[in-house]
Amino acid sequence: MAEKCTTIGGQAVIEGVMMRGKKIYALAVRNPEGEIVIEKKPVISMNKGLFKLPIFRGMAAFVDSLVNGTKILMRSAEIAGEGWEDEEMSPFEQWLMNKFGDKITDILIYFSVFCSLVLGMTLFFVLPVAIGNLFKSFVPGWGLGVVEGLIRIAIFLTYMWLISKMKEIQRVFQYHGAEHKTIACFESGKELTVENVRPCTRLHKRCGTSFLLFVMLISMVVFFFVRTDVFIIRLITRICLVPFIAGISYEVLRWAGRSENIIVRVLSAPGLALQKLTTAEPDDSQIECAIAAMKGVLEDEPEE
Repeated sequence: MAEKCTTIGGQAVIEGVMMRGKKIYALAVRNPEGEIVIEKKPVISMNKGLFKLPIFRGMAAFVDSLVNGTKILMRSAEIAGEGWEDEEMSPFEQWLMNKFGDKITDILIYFSVFCSLVLGMTLFFVLPVAIGNLFKSFVPGWGLGVVEGLIRIAIFLTYMWLISKMKEIQRVFQYHGAEHKTIACFESGKELTVENVRPCTRLHKRCGTSFLLFVMLISMVVFFFVRTDVFIIRLITRICLVPFIAGISYEVLRWAGRSENIIVRVLSAPGLALQKLTTAEPDDSQIECAIAAMKGVLEDEPEE
């Protein structure tokens, strides 16, 4: 059957998979009884006006993935029976519930996004700049950005390796593999069945793992041209340029997803190699969740 390229993307969640189309997303999660629960909701995106333009649309996609990704992850935990509602609340949590009522979920989502941003900025930008600053007596100004980039990549790879050892994360990585295999099966033109999905590749050029690695590599190029010997100014410029770098990385990822030339294959190789760590071989029940999510999107957004 003829191969095709789809714009549908996905996300591994707690005991399930989310597939996102242009207008709706479908979330498929196994509940404690073993049944697959499917929820569909419209995609709410910042991709309007200025944020429809190249680079800027990547910035919008970055924010969307943080906010909506966290919201979907929390919802999957609720369906899977791992939500915080099922646990006995502490006095502080009870106070928050009484104070904010139904708004508590939104508050927790934005608080989680804020904490993720702070942690990410600290680990991947503040720390590399601080460590790189120790080398400024030995490295010329133009080389500091490269040193910082190498430190950033080392921290990122170490972080991914450490979390991959966690049992809960290993299951998420299996669902991540199921998501990729299902998309690969669909793009190959085959019917979406467990038997057809199982032998498909679990690596995909449009994966968020590749996006993060592109951010690391592209930041090295950008920071090569943004030079200063003043530590605090260098730190501020690094943080302020993150949205711009995310926008460029998004465009590179889009291009990589549509092309098969030699340049794309070379640029995609590191991200695909890293996906061998961030994806794992899924079992049939996990593949069933990914297929259910994909079919949920295709029911509303059929692709010929």
